[in-house]
Amino acid sequence: MSELVRVSAQSRTTAVAGAIAGIMRERGYVEVQAIGAGAVNQAIKSITIARSYLVEDQMDLAVVPSFHTTEIEGAERTAIHFAVFRRPESMVAEAVAAAPA
Repeated sequence: MSELVRVSAQSRTTAVAGAIAGIMRERGYVEVQAIGAGAVNQAIKSITIARSYLVEDQMDLAVVPSFHTTEIEGAERTAIHFAVFRRPESMVAEAVAAAPA
């Protein structure tokens, strides 16, 4: 089973980024969940910061967003779910080659 990192609008981005980076180093895959615009904002910023934490490990990230329905306090809510993967090295090389000079 994969790790699920839940992010709220009040989450500290650097703390969440550290958790994402740590799980990526250990398992190579993590799932991030956010409910609401503020939480989604914090989640995206955290994933972006985690990328910078993983540069020394020569690891880049790829993210696949999706909607998930979850129950919170008896009410059904729609969460944005981010599947975070290690980006294949072949894609990293292609992105670097395609980057404008």
